[in-house]
Amino acid sequence: MTVTQKVNHILLKDIKIYSDDRVIEKGYIKIQNQKIIGIGTVDELTNENDFEIIQVPASFQAVPGFIDVHIHGVNGADVMDATKEALETMASALPKEGTTSFLATTITQEVDQIEKALINAGQFMEEQPEQGKAEVMGIHLEGPFVNAKKAGAQPLPYIIDPNLQLFKQWQKLSNNTIKLVTMAPEQRGGLELIRYLKENGIIASIGHTDATYEQVDEAITAGVNHVTHLFNQMRGMHHREPGVAGAAFLRKELKVEIIVDGVHVHPLMVNLAYQNKKSEGLILITDSMRAKCLKNGLYDLGGQEVTVKDGKAVLSDGTLAGSILKLGHAVKNMITYTGCSLEDAVKMASVNPAKQLNVFDRKGSLAVGKDADIVILDHNMEVFMTLCRGTLAYKREEDSE
Repeated sequence: MTVTQKVNHILLKDIKIYSDDRVIEKGYIKIQNQKIIGIGTVDELTNENDFEIIQVPASFQAVPGFIDVHIHGVNGADVMDATKEALETMASALPKEGTTSFLATTITQEVDQIEKALINAGQFMEEQPEQGKAEVMGIHLEGPFVNAKKAGAQPLPYIIDPNLQLFKQWQKLSNNTIKLVTMAPEQRGGLELIRYLKENGIIASIGHTDATYEQVDEAITAGVNHVTHLFNQMRGMHHREPGVAGAAFLRKELKVEIIVDGVHVHPLMVNLAYQNKKSEGLILITDSMRAKCLKNGLYDLGGQEVTVKDGKAVLSDGTLAGSILKLGHAVKNMITYTGCSLEDAVKMASVNPAKQLNVFDRKGSLAVGKDADIVILDHNMEVFMTLCRGTLAYKREEDSE
């Protein structure tokens, strides 16, 4: 890689670009003031003298930054730590896997612990640095409004029925930054909360739920348009009861998260989901916990001891407790498991989450006027470099894998 230093302007040059409307061979991207100001083929390039030029091998490719709408932690930090340092650690670590923005995701816990995490994340979003790190786009409230029958790693003692008044209090504490709520619509108060979320532009997601297809249908009518980690901790498909998984396949209204680590969902089931939902209907997530990027050992998730060994994170009874998946690897796995194109995988990792969060005007694709959130993948589709809002946030050492 060659770099010629200029001030405040960056030019990516001679690279394959997956833009929002086409794939550009031997292309360029001009960046100024955190935004993309030009994109096209090198043949069309003019006025490059005032730019810091970043030139990478022709076999490398530029894709939009990945957006993780469901992540609890990484590199020893967890959203529930409720500290500025924890979110800074996450924002600094995530560009290494190509993630340029994310939803800080909570877990079922005591009310005061959830509130501390919400207050902290809301304050962090106001003060977070403008560039050079992954951006916290909002909060994903996972629990405590879930079904104990499908708790998974959600701590049972703190699960409660959906409570609209409590949610309003939490949204106020968070400075109105809760963007997505995972809940069980069949629980008492569920539909009332869903209607409120819909009216206020907050994503209502079905997750940790034992809902029947009929109950999912009612929830969709009320405003649900999202499914949390498909197949995991939900009523599965049965030939006499389609369940939540069946509804996820049958209803186009639903965008569907999926954890593509080969552990949470069998590769063939990932392919089944892809064949049914296509690239337009799936959103790649990690659901990762603090052990990601760390060694095998014992870790905490929601006050519970988690054992991490050989790519799996489990509670003492063997229940899966989040993942240690990197979103860049999820993209690569998706291509391996389904045979989809990189273009399709990018749709699932960048475009769809941006559209679902209603931020596609500035995130999710490479286009003039959008934030310069850019990931450079090498010839093996591994993350080589990440720019967060126009600033280099990660660059792999030349001699590393």
